[in-house]
Amino acid sequence: MEKFKNIDEILDFAIEQEQEAIDFYSELSKQAKNQEMKNIYLEFVQEEMGHKKKLIQVKEEKVFSEASTEVVDLKISDYLVPVKPTPDMSYQDALIVVMKKEKAAHKLYLSLAKMAPTEELKKIFKMLAIEEANHKLQFEEDYDEYILKDN
Repeated sequence: MEKFKNIDEILDFAIEQEQEAIDFYSELSKQAKNQEMKNIYLEFVQEEMGHKKKLIQVKEEKVFSEASTEVVDLKISDYLVPVKPTPDMSYQDALIVVMKKEKAAHKLYLSLAKMAPTEELKKIFKMLAIEEANHKLQFEEDYDEYILKDN
């Protein structure tokens, strides 16, 4: 696991993670075989760009909001089999991929929070973990509304 020397390194790491997500969804949008899925991936890109913008703002303004609440975990993704991204993926499969990615990011930031050498760094990692948990919750709610309601 990476060792961070300061807050800027943590934020740079988180910004890089968001950029990787932007690149991932952008590539999926280019590969998608139908326009509806292209649009969905482009929405995911917009979401991740918003997350990245927020992190850049935190880095520039040096204002960190304390992570005050835990996020509800619907645990939908816990019971779903991982899906390999493909150009002709369904919306259901796309949501599974996204939920699994957000869950992994959440776990990563929680692990980094446990290893952080200072309280300030712990707070930042916890804030990032809660952000990722919120993203996962959004996608789980979509899955519940659009996929599970039909079953």
